[in-house]
Amino acid sequence: MPLNVLIVPDKFKGTLTAQAAAELIARGWHEARPQDKLELLPMSDGGDGFGEVLGRLLKVEERTVATLDPAHSPREAKWWWDPKTRTGIIESAKIIGLALLPPNKFHPFDLDTYGLGAPLLAAAHLGARQCLMGIGGSATNDGGFGVARSFGWIFLDKHDRPIEQWRRLISLQRICPPPPAGELPELVVAVDVRNPLLGATGATRVYGPQKGLRPEDFEHAEKCLRQLAEVVERDLRLDAAAEPGTGAAGGLGFGLRCFFNARLDSGFNLFARHARLQERIRAAQLVITGEGAIDASTLMGKGVGEIARFCQEANVPCLGLAGTFRSDELEGQTRYFTGVFGVSPHLTTPELAMRDPGFWLAHLAADAARNWIDL
Repeated sequence: MPLNVLIVPDKFKGTLTAQAAAELIARGWHEARPQDKLELLPMSDGGDGFGEVLGRLLKVEERTVATLDPAHSPREAKWWWDPKTRTGIIESAKIIGLALLPPNKFHPFDLDTYGLGAPLLAAAHLGARQCLMGIGGSATNDGGFGVARSFGWIFLDKHDRPIEQWRRLISLQRICPPPPAGELPELVVAVDVRNPLLGATGATRVYGPQKGLRPEDFEHAEKCLRQLAEVVERDLRLDAAAEPGTGAAGGLGFGLRCFFNARLDSGFNLFARHARLQERIRAAQLVITGEGAIDASTLMGKGVGEIARFCQEANVPCLGLAGTFRSDELEGQTRYFTGVFGVSPHLTTPELAMRDPGFWLAHLAADAARNWIDL
């Protein structure tokens, strides 16, 4: 019997975009079950691919803006504009993303978020009422210092000298707001984590290492962000450092919250609302989702786990596909999934699968199509 199948994967980090993953899953599934009707709905929880996914979903205009990458080299970056609703969509990974930089060439102390100001200004000049910004995948750990400076915020040391690099925020004594300008659009920030700015679960210690911060850097980086938070609390009367999501993207969530009055929202929830995801799940007879690894973190608020949870609530079968599947980490937690399929170690190694991820994902989807009914 033909099935209505909703294919809604996340990106397979480092190998496949969500769009590419959806197309490959569809190809493999169609090979095994050509009679099924497939709907492709690539997802994003605020990281790499956020703009592409929402832009395609909402059928809006793609634009470019001249800006600066995290190392302040000039670059042209995409952003998206919906003239009907006067909404801008910005993907920070297109501007300050870790993937834009050569590995190990720059130290995070030399990188900042300054370049994010350009698309925000471009949207404001078009009369935007709202901007949606996904902030995952960043190379930075500056607490939003750079993007605040791009809008005219001034950070001063005890000698009233401007601070121009975030590694000098340890000397911060005073913050001066910019002169009044035109009204900025409401800013809704899609975050994919709930970490606070500071501490053992904060921006520096949890995500700093993947950006190049070394253990010997942690103390200085933490002191810089702590000083920023303390002066913000005193000068702006905002005590936001402990709020969930302020540690996202190296503290960019904190900076946008404090300097731009942004509202932090779950990136997945934002996607789900705009995609009418629960409605689409209820209309499907089977849902297929997936990401690079399905492990303990999948069911801690990540998009793939949330899709599986939605499916259980709607009584719709849900299959999870992954490059690697840690069944030992998920014991007793796979109840949301009808089945989980990972690339078998008997067929290939993770290293070989990474060399040709498209082949193996399509192969995995075909295998799932042939075998899921027996689960």
